Amino acid sequence: MLATQIRQKDGIFYFVSYPAKELMARVRFISRFYGDGEQIPASRIAKDDDIAQFIARIERTDAAFQRGLSQAKVRQLRNFYETAVTQPPIPGTVLLFTSEILRYQSAADGMGHLAEPGEKFLIIDGQHRLAALYFYLQDKPAEAATIRVPCMIFDGRSEDFSTEMFVIINSTPTRINKSHLVDLYEKVSWAAPDRKFAARLVDRLYREGDSPLRYRINRLGGRSQRDKWILQAELFNELHRWVRTDWRKIQVTGGSAKNLDRYYGALRDFLKAARTTFGDAWGKDNTMVTKPVTLKAMIRVCTALAREDADPADGRQARWEQRLAPWAELVREFREEGFYERFPAKGEVERVARVQKDLARAAGIEVRKS
Repeated sequence: MLATQIRQKDGIFYFVSYPAKELMARVRFISRFYGDGEQIPASRIAKDDDIAQFIARIERTDAAFQRGLSQAKVRQLRNFYETAVTQPPIPGTVLLFTSEILRYQSAADGMGHLAEPGEKFLIIDGQHRLAALYFYLQDKPAEAATIRVPCMIFDGRSEDFSTEMFVIINSTPTRINKSHLVDLYEKVSWAAPDRKFAARLVDRLYREGDSPLRYRINRLGGRSQRDKWILQAELFNELHRWVRTDWRKIQVTGGSAKNLDRYYGALRDFLKAARTTFGDAWGKDNTMVTKPVTLKAMIRVCTALAREDADPADGRQARWEQRLAPWAELVREFREEGFYERFPAKGEVERVARVQKDLARAAGIEVRKS
């Protein structure tokens, strides 16, 4: 196939203009897509295909909460293909990946002939557009046959490269939300170690059986509200403030491996102490105790208390229950009704700081700025 070779720093990739029908035969869908009475089944993914497994995990987790939204998006795109006349139906490039090293024979001025891969391309970006094109080909084959799809092809790269590309492309608010990106820090080489450490803490708080926040962290943004208390991205931001400030100390005391349990243990014990102190108000819908504004404020208080009294770990929860005991007198202040009048602020950021200040003062904890 005719291709333009593109060089950017050390990277080489290719631009190809694919006829719609030919392209459909050369790509695989890793999520199931629906049309009117039709569907595109998800391709079977080999267990050793880490890239496809990774992208499918994100897509399918998303789809579990937005099946209708995905179907509506495909329908909207297909309708656009049908009605677009002067505007190009697919003006943006679709990103394709193959782990094979494709043979390229240069001709002139960056143009040449690129060999086809033996296996189908993995779609890094553009599954919805191509799914809509698939259904458009079924409905209007003559019209769809005139469409050529602009594609960028990346070949022979490592798994990390394609994963990073997926993250970069999908890191806008209309694609993968910030909470999803926290999950991806372990997958990308450019993520800073302190961010990975904070992401691991969030994951421990979500998964561990002894965590007071187990399964209460909203990992899917606006698509999953039920029984969740705080967005993963919000919690990550608070923990990262702490980790970033302590990062030098973490490095000189054994790094992430030795400190993860220590930091998680402090968070767990603090939240358990807070749960005991707040009693029946903990987790109740008519209180603000486990709403984001209060949880973020408590994490900041935890940060200060851990710096002051983290050791010894034995008996820490009991010590901290005594320290936080004055919070029991504040339970009425955290009723949902009238909460925003009792804690007036210009916005969420200021209100978190206000709640943090009141909680810290009641427990006699000095909170320093991070």
